[in-house]
Amino acid sequence: QVQLVESGGGLVQPGGSLRLSCAASGSIFSINAMSWYRQTPGKQRELVATITSGGSTKYADSAKGRFTISRDNAKNTVYLQMNSLKPEDTAVYYCNARRVGVIDWGQGTQVTVSS
Repeated sequence: QVQLVESGGGLVQPGGSLRLSCAASGSIFSINAMSWYRQTPGKQRELVATITSGGSTKYADSAKGRFTISRDNAKNTVYLQMNSLKPEDTAVYYCNARRVGVIDWGQGTQVTVSS
């Protein structure tokens, strides 16, 4: 099993930046990829960005050019650097870890972009 703990959410003004962190523990050696998703009330959870164990990254169109996913293997942590934030980025952001046949989720962290 993999345990995930997100942090770094909060209130930020439009145009501002936040960095989310996702600390992993447990069976981290078997993780193939980690991703950030976000969800707003009444909507499905949507993929924001993914980083594989090989370091490849993929972004949703809404995140390209503004968000950067990265990882620190020594700290077993994945980050999501979010710049030029917009009100429509307001959501609960979730981290997940994908292993063969299993996806583990964190508890989420709230990001609110508002003036």
